[in-house]
Formats: sequence, C-alpha cells, structure tokens
Amino acid sequence: MLSNFKTATSVFVKTAPFVLLRFAIGILLGGLSILYFGVVGYVLFNYVDLGSASFLIGLAGLGIAILLFYKVWRWLVKYVLYLVKAGHIAVIAEAVDTGEVPSNQIRYGTNKVTDQFMQATALFGVDLVVKGVLKQFNKAVVSFSELVSFVPALAQLIRFVGKGIEIAASYIDEAVIAYMFLNPEGNRWKSAADGLVIYAKTWKPVLATTLVVVGALYALGVTLFLMLTPLAAVLSGLSLAFELFGWIVVGGVTLAIYSGIIKPYIKTIVITTFLIESEGETPDAETREWLEDRSEKFRELQGKAETEDTTTVGDDPTQGDTPAPA
Repeated sequence: MLSNFKTATSVFVKTAPFVLLRFAIGILLGGLSILYFGVVGYVLFNYVDLGSASFLIGLAGLGIAILLFYKVWRWLVKYVLYLVKAGHIAVIAEAVDTGEVPSNQIRYGTNKVTDQFMQATALFGVDLVVKGVLKQFNKAVVSFSELVSFVPALAQLIRFVGKGIEIAASYIDEAVIAYMFLNPEGNRWKSAADGLVIYAKTWKPVLATTLVVVGALYALGVTLFLMLTPLAAVLSGLSLAFELFGWIVVGGVTLAIYSGIIKPYIKTIVITTFLIESEGETPDAETREWLEDRSEKFRELQGKAETEDTTTVGDDPTQGDTPAPA
C-alpha cells in the first residue's frame, strides 16, 4: 500500500496542470456560489425583514433558489466538469502506465475522451451503469452485517463501515474508467465490463486502500472547515446578514479546496492502486459469470455490450482460470 501511495503522489504532482485547472474551476464555482447565495440571502432577508412577505414565502423563495442552483450545477457536472474530470483520468492512466505525462496534458486528456467516446456525455452514461454494478458488487462481498445482528453494537459498527464503503466505491468507478482508456475497445460497454471483471478479481487491496485514504482525507476536509469557522464567528458580531455571509464564504472555500485538491488526490490514489494491482490480470469467464449471477446491473451492461453495433478492437480476453472472488 505504501509503494502505491508514493507512486500515486508522484502521479498527482506530474498531473499538476489538471489539478490546478480543477482547483481554478473550484474557486470560480465557489466564488459564484458565494455570490449567488449571498445575493439570494440578502434579498430574502430584507424582503422578509421589511414585512413585505411572510416567512413561509421567504422559505419558498429560498427553496426555489436552491433548486435552480442544483439544476444548473447538474448541467455543469454532466456537460462541462465531467469532460475535465475524465480528461484527468486519462492522463493519470497514461502516467501510471508509462511513467510519463503528455506535454500538453489538458489537450491530450480532452482529446482522449472525445476520441474514444465522441463526447463526455457518452462516457457519463457508461459511468452511471458502472457505478450501479460496483454498488451491487460491494454489497455482495461485504454484506455480512446480518451475521452479527445478534450483537446490536457490532451490527451498528458494520453498518457504519458499510456507509464508508459506499462513499469509497464512488471513487472506484473512476479506476474502471482509467482501465477503459488503457484498454480501448470499439465496444465501450464491453471495455467497461472487462474493467469491472478485473476489479472483481482485485477488489480487496483496492477497496482497503480507498477506505483508508477516503477516511483520512475526509477528516482533513472537516478539519479545514473547522479551521475556517472563526471567520463566521467574527462576522456574527456585526449582524445576522454578515454571519450568514460568513458561513457561505466558509462553505465556499472548503468546497473549492475539497473539490479542487482533495478529491483529485483521492482519485489519483485509487486509480493508481487499481492499475498496479490489476497489472497482468485478464478478464476471465468464471469471474464474469460470478458477477452476472449477483449483479443485475452487470447483466444490463453485458446486454448493452452484446447489442451495441460497433467493431471491437483487439482480441477478447475472456479466457482464464482465476477463480471468482470469495
């Protein structure tokens, strides 16, 4: 695990242009979020404070503002931010595979996405199915809470660990995407299925590393938030509006650092660990059948792979004698 961590840190440094781009986007979005909610909060506060509307109408206005923000955010994630995220994954995969990074990382990464998937939204669709398979797989291999249900405290601890695994699994899909970039198929669904089979054969070290890293860096994020809270406390002495603005600033700065630096670092470690652990592994029929028996989403993915009218590139490495995960 330590060697993987060192390699991942080196890759993270090498892909600094993408990290800085994501951090800059995080700062921009954080600033716009602060401005947006600052204006919304100021207008609603004064509107309700002056007696021009009831408190319930003010809450309704806040709800509409939050819904609008969510809709715009989802659009950005799907059509803009995902291209940056996927491009970074492509560069990380290249760095782990060859030890080198392209001279123009951002152009290389975005071109890699569009060359293999035409557009980021196509990869986004594949990613959603991959997430579903991973959720069902991890539940199948770690669902032992029922075995200790007779000990309430232990069962509660197991459920807590299960929640941690769900969070960790949200990063593993990016490792499967990295595998797809290194093993391009004319059929993108088959490439995703192969990557999931490889994960099913190497899940223990990958998931263990992810749990440790996610736990540590999430704790760092909480610590960062707590370090910034005195800013809101200072502004609270001025007025309620300033206190609200202070909390918005604290949340915006924390979100920018988390999304721009912490998340890319977690992603780099998870992808690096997966690619190193899966080196030399090939998708085999036995593990594929094991997944099909336990994951409806994987069967759906296999069905898409069979029906997609695309020419497959390279041989189909579906033979092997590695046993299915226990």
